[in-house]
Amino acid sequence: MTVEQINNKGQLRHLLTLADLERNDIEMILDRATSYLTPAGHAPARDTILRGYTVANLFFEASTRTRASFELAAKRLSADVLNLDVNTSSRAKGESVVDTIYTLQAMQVDIFVVRDASTGIPSEIARRVEPHVSVLNAGESEVSHPTQGLLDLMTIQRHKQDIDQLCVAIIGDIKHSRVARSAHEALVKFDVREIRLVGPSELLPENGFEGAARCTELSDGIRDADVVIALRIQRERFSELGQIPDTAEYFRRYGLTEESLRAARSDAIVMHPGPMNRGVEISAAVADGPRSVITEQVANGMAVRMAVLALAHEHVRDSDGRKR
Repeated sequence: MTVEQINNKGQLRHLLTLADLERNDIEMILDRATSYLTPAGHAPARDTILRGYTVANLFFEASTRTRASFELAAKRLSADVLNLDVNTSSRAKGESVVDTIYTLQAMQVDIFVVRDASTGIPSEIARRVEPHVSVLNAGESEVSHPTQGLLDLMTIQRHKQDIDQLCVAIIGDIKHSRVARSAHEALVKFDVREIRLVGPSELLPENGFEGAARCTELSDGIRDADVVIALRIQRERFSELGQIPDTAEYFRRYGLTEESLRAARSDAIVMHPGPMNRGVEISAAVADGPRSVITEQVANGMAVRMAVLALAHEHVRDSDGRKR
């Protein structure tokens, strides 16, 4: 059963996947995110919209960047914030995720931010919570990372006009990447002209990614590309690569360097979801160079997460019968 993400008032009830959102839903989120952007060096945006509401960050899989981003986003919106990870939760003692949710819901948690290594957990939680409670997916197995997809789209839009004319190349372990899947879901909603998946054949997906081209040679994959996204390579994946035995060989064949980027358009931007393995997916000269918008992705991620929390709050506020 599909979980309703947008309620009958057009409000964001849950954010579980970008695949089921309409383009206007995504535009609504990005418009709100833009309102939370501030120039570098200025004080961050703040709001009191979540004062009196509680956000629980449930990270049952390790995370630094996404967790920190959601925590700061909630605090800058004046929420009470609870952080829970697998090392301190009752799930480590055998309690089910659903029972953990019921316990926290009884403590009057309004918004759950969930990351889990298993497929389907955010949706299962969304099916179980009370009608006024919202669930936001902060990374699900290999299948979905919607706020990353939103921040990637936002970053591209802020640098490139006529998004329907762009060629976007995504490089690395596409097969196991929720980042790549959510980026693809966002980009196709905006009719991007061409999406290319680039990497060793063993790490390219056999299905999904409708309409995307597959390339096993870096030069072919990024030729005349407007946007180049490098994905983090999980070192344990090298056991799957019969022809690429180590990180040095991967960097030689697929690493983004100033030389390899000559195949892309001269005004191409370079992105990476982080954390970066310098000298594996990307050289330091490119990561810190003029084409890189990687730190902008981080800033945009803060704005996106503030936006989805704020929009989810509107549903919570209108559905909650409790007096505050």
